[in-house]
Amino acid sequence: MKTLVIIPSRLSASRLPGKPLLKINGISMISHVFQKAKQANIGNVFVATEDQEIIDDVKKNGGQAILTSKNPKTGTDRIYEAINKIENQDIELVMNLQGDEPLMDIDDIRNLYNHMVRTKSKMGTLASKISNKDFYEKESVVKVITHEELNFNKFILASNFTRKSKKDNKNTYHHLGIYCYQIDVLKNFVSLHQTESEIKNRLEQLRALDNQIEINVGLAHSSPVGVDTVEDFVAIKKIMEYKS
Repeated sequence: MKTLVIIPSRLSASRLPGKPLLKINGISMISHVFQKAKQANIGNVFVATEDQEIIDDVKKNGGQAILTSKNPKTGTDRIYEAINKIENQDIELVMNLQGDEPLMDIDDIRNLYNHMVRTKSKMGTLASKISNKDFYEKESVVKVITHEELNFNKFILASNFTRKSKKDNKNTYHHLGIYCYQIDVLKNFVSLHQTESEIKNRLEQLRALDNQIEINVGLAHSSPVGVDTVEDFVAIKKIMEYKS
């Protein structure tokens, strides 16, 4: 299926301004994520951003980027705006890869794509098992609750997403910063008003669930944590620089 991978990014993150351009091994975090998406080899990859500095950095590192308007409601709204600026694209699937998860596993990106093609799901994402008990209370680590226990062969429906959860809640997993949508579902999603629960919890995926758009969840092999604070960045920088 013809697929586009779009990475929404902006400099004005509230908790860590400028984070897409923070450097690891001499390369910006957003360009690390772009390279991961490109290596997954599932489709054309673009960064969507309102900041010319990000455009310049991505292009300098061999990537493609699209300038969008300032402050769309969510990353998904930014993605849809970017898609409308790309000509001659007969797209069936769109993958949304978060620009602050440079440790995302390439095989997991491919696995989500394969789940979507195999099941013809409307919207899909990934989650991993929670090994760090502190994650249940940590609001920057989003949790997904599924109808059944996840395994590597199944693509299970999500029942809810939350920032806080009681420890060891049944079928509660660490939600990763990646989505895949059928193009018509994405178009429908961005036409919907933000819901009360979406705004209250700062979780755009709740807009889908509140409007009866089903989200399937696959089990990821890795458990990358997004960069939300300086401490997160220092920890990920150490891991990536040690690996290299």
